[in-house]
Amino acid sequence: MQPGPYNAITDVPGIQVGHFTDLENLTGVTVVFPEHGAVAGVDVRGSAPGTRETDLLNPVNLVEQVHAVVLSGGSAYGLEAAQGVMRWLEEHGKGYPVGNQTAQALVPIVPAAVIFDLLVGSSTVRPSAEYGYRAAQNLKGGPVEQGVVGVGTGARNGGLKGGTGTASLVMSDGVVVGAIVAANAHGRAHDPVSGEIYARFLEQNGEFKLRHTPRPLAAPDYSDIFAETFVRSSTVIGCVATNARLTKAQAQKIAQMAHDGIARAVYPAHTMFDGDVIFCLATGEVDLEGPAELSRLGAVAADVFARALVHGVLQAYSVGGLASYRDLYEQ
Repeated sequence: MQPGPYNAITDVPGIQVGHFTDLENLTGVTVVFPEHGAVAGVDVRGSAPGTRETDLLNPVNLVEQVHAVVLSGGSAYGLEAAQGVMRWLEEHGKGYPVGNQTAQALVPIVPAAVIFDLLVGSSTVRPSAEYGYRAAQNLKGGPVEQGVVGVGTGARNGGLKGGTGTASLVMSDGVVVGAIVAANAHGRAHDPVSGEIYARFLEQNGEFKLRHTPRPLAAPDYSDIFAETFVRSSTVIGCVATNARLTKAQAQKIAQMAHDGIARAVYPAHTMFDGDVIFCLATGEVDLEGPAELSRLGAVAADVFARALVHGVLQAYSVGGLASYRDLYEQ
């Protein structure tokens, strides 16, 4: 197994990504678009989530496929960005058909989740429907821009600058798993004593490009992880995609297992100050043989998600009064 050619969620055939970045106000939107639709699941683990259309992904509910996933800054205000993505999808003939012989319409199914970034850039300028529309206009396959871009523009991770990250892995049976993440956790992705990246052990082919040799990890210090200066509303959100054929229930299970990637990459994870949300998209090109194969897919998804989160931290640069990891630990 090894990363795909782009080491990005776009290594999953048919998956495109579009960003809109507002550097002046340090916020933005990222859209994940399965060209031919995808079966979707979601799992919410954080205690302060901001979401849209997640109930629709429950396996007992009607709609089987989604047409895009929106990841946005702006806290609850940023959910408006999904309206712009819906408009773009409708213009391009994408949506759930409703109506009868005399009246018909398309309703694009666009789940969304947001991060809290209101205290990094502007607290009054947030992603709007126009931001979402422009992110959709930027949809493309191939390499995915990372760092201070899209949803990760105003991200803050463990007191440092966070960002948007992506990664992938291609398995020997042809199953591809990719992830895109807004690294915006309350917890740190690094040991505050040595500066070591917690999830460095998951690195594939030197992808993190760390300039220091591995450093020892210190024992956890519980005294300051919720200090007043460190406590902020946070949230890691993201999307896992695969070319495997999954039911809605199976996609939900993969999203659930992918949350382990946050716990591998960040300490502490899933706090009262995080609204962690992970979506799963399955395009249905490769059959799985049974529960064991599904479990392996979930384990891979967790590791790919962790690697994508690390990329979001390492690709970020210092801005908005927040120092980047590389500026602090790789000088």
